Amino acid sequence: MPVVVAATGSYLAGMRRFFLPALLALAALSLPMAEARAQQRLGSFQSWTAATHTEGGHKVCYAFARASKSEGVPNRKANNVLLVVTHRPQGRDQVALQAGYTYPRTPDGAADPVQVATGGPALGFFTAGNSAFARNGGATVAAFRNGREAVARGPGPNGRGQASDTFSLSGFTAAYEAISKACPAEGGARR
Repeated sequence: MPVVVAATGSYLAGMRRFFLPALLALAALSLPMAEARAQQRLGSFQSWTAATHTEGGHKVCYAFARASKSEGVPNRKANNVLLVVTHRPQGRDQVALQAGYTYPRTPDGAADPVQVATGGPALGFFTAGNSAFARNGGATVAAFRNGREAVARGPGPNGRGQASDTFSLSGFTAAYEAISKACPAEGGARR
């Protein structure tokens, strides 16, 4: 003979208090996983890789290269240092350098602490946390298209010494064209 257990209001309320947060947490964890699966590699172009991913429901295209040489910071590996160009719906030609360490705080109004040289005039990058960002993404992309290598120089961790990172620009133009095709400018205009 089956046993029937009557569910009381407090029992159901307790189960809801347990399962509802667990289900919400599971759903929240599945969103980044779904977005991670949405990453698509567009190709490798010599030293550069082009790819897309979804961010907040929008397609984002990016090209990146790892440093071929990093100096000035002990125990930092060049393959952990990245130079990235990104096209987002709200902005194109966003250029960032991930240094692999936290930059020292720059006082307001100070000159750009990171300078990137490609053979022409140095390009200024401002810092935030472990990244440096180009002041003028369009000019930086144009310099990358015309250069052979990019050398970034900036303050080392805690403002001690100078760090230097070298990136090959071989394949940059092809990678940039791949991300520009995958994420065309609004209205279909191309750079």
